[in-house]
Amino acid sequence: MKHVPKLKTDAEAEAFLEKDLSGLDFSQFKPARFEFQAKDAQINMRLPSKLLAAVKASAKSSGIPYQRFIRETLEQAVGKKRA
Repeated sequence: MKHVPKLKTDAEAEAFLEKDLSGLDFSQFKPARFEFQAKDAQINMRLPSKLLAAVKASAKSSGIPYQRFIRETLEQAVGKKRA
């Protein structure tokens, strides 16, 4: 199975996509997270440093920035209460 090469330019990506990709090893791909809603409000929050460190560690293990991790956690908590 073929692996996807490191593509550095849009031109390289377009040339790669022109080829036959049927032998490509898709197990190497990771899901991408997209956020479509505009972030038009802001909050400030004071947290104990140990809690913030734990949040950052959890975010890092999830592979996302810690502020996105906090936002997703809040969305999940609100979604559970609405259901």
